[in-house]
Amino acid sequence: MNKEEILLHIMDGDVDIPKLKTSLSGMNTVDIAEILEYLEKDKFVQMFSVLPKAIASDVFANMDSGHQQSIIEAFSDAEISEIVNTLFVDDAVDFIEEMPAAVVKRVLQNVQTEKRKVINQFLQYPDDSAGSIMTAEYINLSEDMSVQEAFEAIRRTGSDKETINTCYVISNDRMLAGEVTARTLMLSDPAEKINNVMNAAPVFAQTTDDREIVAGQFKKYDLLAMPVVDKEQRLVGIITVDDIMDVIVAEDTEDIEKMGALKPSDDPYMKTGIFSLAKNRFLWLLVLMLSATITAAIIEGYEESLALMPILVAFIPMLMDTGGNSGCQSSTLIIRGMALGDIRLRDFLRVFWKEIRVALLCGTALAAVNFGRIYIMNGRNVLLSVTVSLALVCTVLVAKSVGALLPMLAKRIGIDPAMMAAPVITTIADAASLIMYFSFAKLILGL
Repeated sequence: MNKEEILLHIMDGDVDIPKLKTSLSGMNTVDIAEILEYLEKDKFVQMFSVLPKAIASDVFANMDSGHQQSIIEAFSDAEISEIVNTLFVDDAVDFIEEMPAAVVKRVLQNVQTEKRKVINQFLQYPDDSAGSIMTAEYINLSEDMSVQEAFEAIRRTGSDKETINTCYVISNDRMLAGEVTARTLMLSDPAEKINNVMNAAPVFAQTTDDREIVAGQFKKYDLLAMPVVDKEQRLVGIITVDDIMDVIVAEDTEDIEKMGALKPSDDPYMKTGIFSLAKNRFLWLLVLMLSATITAAIIEGYEESLALMPILVAFIPMLMDTGGNSGCQSSTLIIRGMALGDIRLRDFLRVFWKEIRVALLCGTALAAVNFGRIYIMNGRNVLLSVTVSLALVCTVLVAKSVGALLPMLAKRIGIDPAMMAAPVITTIADAASLIMYFSFAKLILGL
C-alpha cells in the first residue's frame, strides 16, 4: 500500500494490524511519521504503539515536538525507556530541548545512566554552538590498528552508530589524529596500518564554534560528517549532514523573518496561536510606524513649496517606493553574500564602489523613462520633469549604497545583518528621497 492507501485504511477504523505492520515495515520512517501526524491524538498514539520496534525510534525522531510529547505522556516508563534509549544522542537532545520540564524529568529518569550523562553534557552547550548539534555515536579507530582490525571493529560496533562512511582515528589520550573513509579501507591492504592510510589533517570543529560557521565549512569542503573536539583537542562527537541541513533551514528561516520585520520564532505557522503571531509582529510594526514620523516631519517642513506647486505631491509615493525597492535589492544580495561567505567585511570599499556604479546605471535608466512620462503627461513641463528625474537618480544612489553598507556595518559591530534589511533601509531611503526631492524642487523650480 502507498501512503494514501495506508492513511485511508487507518482512518476507516477496521485496521488489519498484521497487514499494517507489513506495509509500514517497508516504508521510509519519515513517511511513516508524516502518515501518523495526520491522525487524531488517540488514533495516532494507538498506531504508533503497533509499529515494529526496529523502526519505532526512527519514526519518533522524525515527528514534531507536539506529537512526541503526546507519545511520552501516553506511554509507560518501560515503553519510554525503550524508545529514548534507542535514539541517537543528537535526536534525544533535540527532543528533550523542546519538552516541558515535567516531561524532561520523566524521560531522563528512564534513560540509561551512561546515556543520560552524555545527554546532560550536550544540553549544556549553547543552542547555536557545534556542540549542541553533534552526536556521540561514531566509529573511532586506533592509530596502530591494521585495516583488517578496523573492519572487525566496525562490524562489532557499527550497528548503533549514526554513520560508518567515515571513521575517526584517535590517539591513546583520545586526541583526534585523523579520519579514514570506508572507501579507503576497502581499497587498502588488510595488513596496512591505519596511520598510513588515514587523512591526518581532517576538517574539524570546536564544541563552541558557531553552528552557522560549521554549516559553511560543510558546504566549502563538501562534507558528509565532521569531527568535533573540545578545547583539549579530544574527540567528543561528530556532526552529520542531516543535522547541518536542519541548521541551514533554521538560520535561513530566521534571516527571512528578520528581513520581513518579524521576531524570529521556532514554531510552525499553523501551530502558532494568533496572539503569539501578533506579539512577534507588533514591536517592529510599532517601531516602523513611529519612524514614519520622520518622513511626515520632512513633508511638513516643505508645506509652503507644496502649496505653491501641489503637483509635487503626486510624485512622492513613486520616489519613496523606488528608493525602498532599490535598497531592498542591494541588502538582500549583500546579506545573502555574507551568509554564503562570498562577501567579507574587508570587501567594504569594493562593495560600495560596485553599488555606486549599479545605482548610476539603474537610476539613469529609470530617470530617462520617468522624464519622458512626466513630460508627456504633465503639460510638457521640462523643469518639473528634470526635478523629479534628478531626485530619482539620487534616491536610487543613496538607497543602494545604504542597502549595501548597512548590513556590513551591522556585521562589523556584532548585530545580525538581517536586522538591517527592508524595514530599516526603507525608512532611511524614504527620508533621504524626500529631502533630495524638495531640495531639487527649491533649487530648480524656485519654490
